[in-house]
Amino acid sequence: MWNLEGKEIQTLKGHSKIVSSVAFSPDGKTIATGNRDNTVKLWNLEGKEIQTLKGHSDSVYSVAFSPDGKTIATGSYDNTVKLWNLEGKEIQTLKGHSDGVYSVAFSPDGKSIATGSEDNTVKLWNLNLDDLMAKGCAWLHDYLVNNPNASDEDRQMCSLAPRQK
Repeated sequence: MWNLEGKEIQTLKGHSKIVSSVAFSPDGKTIATGNRDNTVKLWNLEGKEIQTLKGHSDSVYSVAFSPDGKTIATGSYDNTVKLWNLEGKEIQTLKGHSDGVYSVAFSPDGKSIATGSEDNTVKLWNLNLDDLMAKGCAWLHDYLVNNPNASDEDRQMCSLAPRQK
């Protein structure tokens, strides 16, 4: 880490291979680093390793914090994007790219992720749970209403879901 005058403040040591991505948390207290040993490390500003995120099967090329700082997105050469909490637990794996993912970015509201890949595509991923529930319930509506085998519990599943716009 360097200050704006070009003076080195801290060196983070602990990776065994090339470090390919670095990101600060929104509160500036945590640094995430992705590297070619298939892991992401979380560090405090004193240079102490806090956590190692393990789950990718190939190099991690990109890391990003959500705007609220509670989620980390990682893009890997294993063609996936993984979402993690700050305790190092994998929350979700996003699959859809046919080649390595080199870039991940959260939208300012944290409800979407954009990913860039060696497959020559940029994908937008919807993380808005209310929107996803509304779309799913709209898709299931006819099945739930008209299927004689649907239980009453199934029919009520979407009664509290937000309506799709």
